[in-house]
Amino acid sequence: MFASLNPDKTDLGKMDAESLWHALVQHKPFSQKPPKCMARGVGCHVTDTDGVEYFDGISGLWCVNVGYGRQELAEVAYEQMVNLAYYPLTMSHEPGIRLAHKLLELLGYEGKVFFSTSGSEANETAFKIARQYHAQTSPAGSGSRYKIISRYRGYHGHTMGALSATAQAERKVKFEPLVPGFLHVSPPYYYRFGDGQSEDVYNAACLRELEHTILYEGAESVAAVIVEPVISGGGVIVPPDGYLRGVREICDRTGILLIYDEVVSGFGRTGKMFGHQHWGVEPDIISFAKGLTSGYMPLSATVVKQFIFEAFLDDPSSDSHFRHVSTYGGTPVCTAVGLKNIEILKRENLCEQAAEMGEYLLDRLQRLLDHPNVGDVRGKGLLLGVELVQDKISKIPLDSDAMVSVTKHCMDKHVIIGRNTNTIPGFTNVLILAPPLVMNRAEADRLADTLYDAIFALPSS
Repeated sequence: MFASLNPDKTDLGKMDAESLWHALVQHKPFSQKPPKCMARGVGCHVTDTDGVEYFDGISGLWCVNVGYGRQELAEVAYEQMVNLAYYPLTMSHEPGIRLAHKLLELLGYEGKVFFSTSGSEANETAFKIARQYHAQTSPAGSGSRYKIISRYRGYHGHTMGALSATAQAERKVKFEPLVPGFLHVSPPYYYRFGDGQSEDVYNAACLRELEHTILYEGAESVAAVIVEPVISGGGVIVPPDGYLRGVREICDRTGILLIYDEVVSGFGRTGKMFGHQHWGVEPDIISFAKGLTSGYMPLSATVVKQFIFEAFLDDPSSDSHFRHVSTYGGTPVCTAVGLKNIEILKRENLCEQAAEMGEYLLDRLQRLLDHPNVGDVRGKGLLLGVELVQDKISKIPLDSDAMVSVTKHCMDKHVIIGRNTNTIPGFTNVLILAPPLVMNRAEADRLADTLYDAIFALPSS
């Protein structure tokens, strides 16, 4: 039984306008129409304080993988709070030990896990580990490996180092200059830049650009390459099959560490436990967040292979240990919830369900390709993108007002979908679907039907 929504009838909208600073939005309209205030969630649905229920087609911020309202996650958090609510990982505690062990077991290799609280922090940790690793393993006099290479359209976080790795211009406006040492190359974006080549030929060109960038910068100055297996917020860009293998081979030849940002693609989102498992290419360092706890607690992880960790081992009097700490990273409560979340994913076969429902939804969405404004439909599992254009020949992105009309149409039908806003100027034209992995076929049909109606309501149809 749910508690009453806003039982004392407080004017929450007024309080919101007076007090709360929201992310990624202009607040002027809120004085007349405050943002929706959500009060509860069950499965794939959330309900606002007016009692209106919505299908959440974007899992909050890509993270509520096991769905809303999981009582067993609340119970394990409560039990852990009663027993040991907090202790830092300058020492240890059982939930942290068990979750670190479980992550390595799922990945299938030896290594170490460093816990933080957000994807941004997980990537900041990865960059610091990569730089310190090279500082402690490079031959004397060989110079410093400090540069990080990422791809345009990729998103790696909002903190200053992670934002420097992020190659989305609109996220950086008015924050520059950022941290030096971060470089960008083209993404493997076949739909927009394939130009009639085969995927193999296009893939080879992308890899040559990466290799040439390393050559021109000097491989001895580059510490790491970071990639999302599937670029998520930048437009759900799925790489050609040989791409990650090619990046791995380049890094191996040049002594550069390979980092996978699996903040979005981890924990079943793409139809496998981890996104990179679709291509069978392992990284040296991997960052997790979001689906690690399905958003029920703030937790992230940076996982390194054992050979990296061994570069930090020395006598206690040395300075080779990793001089980095996170006050709230890996608390007993967060890690206990992470363990139970993984148990649910495994017990309910949610990776397999995401693969099955993702294939079904993708097939339904591909029927939209008959529409003159639908340029491409793509994705893996329940991470899907629909790219809208003015016309199929020019591929000029559909304008922002038309994109807003599509998302608003869906919202008016009580279906929440995403869009790649605040990314690349003029290219915020990809609709994003990432519903909870517990979505069933009837819910997938509702999502597809609503989006279908919204797109066919465009003036050009």
